[in-house]
Amino acid sequence: MTVSRFLRVSPLAGKEGRQAFTLIELLVVIAIIAILAALLLPALAGARMRAQGIQCLSNTRQLTEAWLLYAHEHDDELPYNDGMAGSSFRTDLNWVNNVMTWGVSGPLDSDNTNLATITDASLGSYSGSPGIYRCPADDVLSPDQRAAGWNGRIRSYSMNAMVGNAGDFSTNGFNVNNPGYVQFFRTTQIPQPVEIFVFLDEHPDSITDGYFLNKAADSAVPSFYGNPTYSNAKWLHLPATYHNRATAFSFADGHSTLHRWTQSNTYRPPAPDAADLPLYIPSAQQQDFNWVMEHMSVDGD
Repeated sequence: MTVSRFLRVSPLAGKEGRQAFTLIELLVVIAIIAILAALLLPALAGARMRAQGIQCLSNTRQLTEAWLLYAHEHDDELPYNDGMAGSSFRTDLNWVNNVMTWGVSGPLDSDNTNLATITDASLGSYSGSPGIYRCPADDVLSPDQRAAGWNGRIRSYSMNAMVGNAGDFSTNGFNVNNPGYVQFFRTTQIPQPVEIFVFLDEHPDSITDGYFLNKAADSAVPSFYGNPTYSNAKWLHLPATYHNRATAFSFADGHSTLHRWTQSNTYRPPAPDAADLPLYIPSAQQQDFNWVMEHMSVDGD
């Protein structure tokens, strides 16, 4: 019996054979790939940023639902919201019980990583997963923290200083930091819940204790160094701008939205020591600051 044997020949090979790709052809292919990558990568980065923004909105919405549930089960009283930065004061009565730091000039503080400072605090049993306290776009760390192998700090959000019992700051029924504005101790005190924000993602350099505070400008106080181009308004705490220079806010009625800033001075890169606070605001660039003040509370008169 005769067995036929077939020689497999590449279809690219002719009678005289075919040379391999030339260097020029390879360079052309590489250039095409580079062009396609340059076209696709921004689109992929944009899609990732949009997904992070959506998740951040979901986080702030869930935190507000927990905030409302807490009030419902405590005779309408809002969670305790006190400033703890710069003091030894700590209590699990607060909505969170940690003070974020960079650990640059000292030990790496466990407040940045200890989830018990969230789960054991007053809002912990209402909020479910501690993962909702961190924006997915927030991976900001100091060099020391990154060298220690950290992936991120545990909290990206703060609460409006004008909602909740602010402890010693509000013992007389108003907040000493903003005496002309109403301190909201109960949800029923908020006249327009759709207009008053509760949570926001705060700049990582000012987030500290989760007590987001800015003070109304006082016309009786001289402008910054007497410079007529500056007002006496200044950022004490600064919103984060992870989402294409926008910030996630949740409001007392339960909705969340991304608010995009219009003034360049509001944007500071998300990095240690980048906020440069207090940040004095030029008189012609107060729109963002005024928006925040208008949505923190209402006039007490």
